[in-house]
Amino acid sequence: MCFLPLAALAPRAALLLLGRGPAAAMSTNAPLKSVDYEVFGRVQGVCFRMYTEGEAKKIGVVGWVKNTSKGTVTGQVQGPEEKVNSMKSWLSKVGSPSSRIDRTNFSNEKTISKLEYSNFSVRY
Repeated sequence: MCFLPLAALAPRAALLLLGRGPAAAMSTNAPLKSVDYEVFGRVQGVCFRMYTEGEAKKIGVVGWVKNTSKGTVTGQVQGPEEKVNSMKSWLSKVGSPSSRIDRTNFSNEKTISKLEYSNFSVRY
């Protein structure tokens, strides 16, 4: 099981409760992007989803992440183009401390008029 220290979560939770989290921060006129992703390598059993959720919240993007039955991790990221690009880089090069990313495929990248999610979540 993966755990983050409560202190690491508390400031972000307070921002979300105050309406200053990712969705509130993205109500600007910057173009919004959406992209689907699939990460290949050693990405299951290494807290990859939890670290992905944490990084997405830190960067300020919304979407989701989940494990697949074929041993990969898949999901979707939405937000301002610059923030989505930061998340794409993290998904391609960093990941969780114990993971090994062999490759990351991105698909369905498009400009959107509004966010489809209000936060970033782990799906099961």
